[in-house]
Amino acid sequence: MTHPASAPLQGREAVFPAPEFERRLDALRVRLAETGAEALLVTGPENIFWCTGRQTAGYFAFQALVLPASGAPVLLVRELERMSALTGTWIGDIRLWGDGTDPAQALAGIVRQMGIARLAVDRRGWFVSAEMSEHIASALSGVTLLDGSGMVEALRMVKSAPELAAIRKAAGYAQAGLSAAIEACGAGVSENEVAAEMMAAAIRAGSEAMAMEPLVSSGPRSGVPHATWRRRIMAAGDGVFLELAASHDRYHAALMRSVWIGTPPAEVQAMMDCADRALEAALAAIRPGAPCAAPHAAAQAVIDGAGYTAAFRKRIGYSMGAAFAPDWGEGAILSLFDGVTQPLAPGMVFHLPATLRSYGEFTVGASETVIVTETGAEVLSDLPRGITIR
Repeated sequence: MTHPASAPLQGREAVFPAPEFERRLDALRVRLAETGAEALLVTGPENIFWCTGRQTAGYFAFQALVLPASGAPVLLVRELERMSALTGTWIGDIRLWGDGTDPAQALAGIVRQMGIARLAVDRRGWFVSAEMSEHIASALSGVTLLDGSGMVEALRMVKSAPELAAIRKAAGYAQAGLSAAIEACGAGVSENEVAAEMMAAAIRAGSEAMAMEPLVSSGPRSGVPHATWRRRIMAAGDGVFLELAASHDRYHAALMRSVWIGTPPAEVQAMMDCADRALEAALAAIRPGAPCAAPHAAAQAVIDGAGYTAAFRKRIGYSMGAAFAPDWGEGAILSLFDGVTQPLAPGMVFHLPATLRSYGEFTVGASETVIVTETGAEVLSDLPRGITIR
């Protein structure tokens, strides 16, 4: 419980005012009512953050939010995390479990004290192991457990004005980092030096902790997806792949660009030109009401038409928003890909990485983080997209 003496500390570090979270919880209660459950159990760090503003580097320890269909929510955290929960949220009822005690039993005690007989469970809380899930179910014996998966994610798809403001700031930090990284590239420079300049510039610009490390790879390593810095020294003729997602109040925006040390071969330039056209086609296909598959189809048509189908084996984009390590995106919520019929709507945010690869040799392309508007897409960077020659 929050003690009266702690009241002045309540919400002191909160990312948004209390009404923003009250609005979110009210919207979630509407969805909860449709299930017939008396409460929703949320355990994923991103979903708990969206509901409460709760954030900490200690989210590896078990935490849970119990949101009743009516009444005040209860937040359960490790005892060491009490102060971060108090200062970072507006939740008035914070319960604790101590090291050496059983958090599942603490959770069960809360549920029973609240008189909850039918509990919807967010089964996508991926920081809870299968073993812990079974332990929680056992501790909640006698309580009917319903599937509450996807309720929070459905509300996270469209961002509020405060969320969009945070993402725009994060985009500025990302551009500062990418600009510094591009400037740092050159023959004789190590990947580590470039990564250091990238991160330093983004952090100086305002970025907080990033939910995933930046990607910096050069030469043949740049043709390996998701490879990142490993002390390699760049040399003439190397391609360099650079990608970063910076954050503001846990909201992320990503940006990716390509560099070549010297003059790129004709095939490299042709692939880069194709990637740029594919990105432009995808951006042009973003409009409210269009299915999420439409931008991907537009990009894929350009790539297929140029004969580079084998060089592009992925979706053209994924949702962005609040993120915790190890992923900077919301790709598990919404993708721009074949078969995704969810309509695009104003306030949705996506990262569109248009990359073409000669696997194990090089990668070229560019990306943008965009906000869906009433008329199309708001691109959040103005960094040139072509290959930068260094």
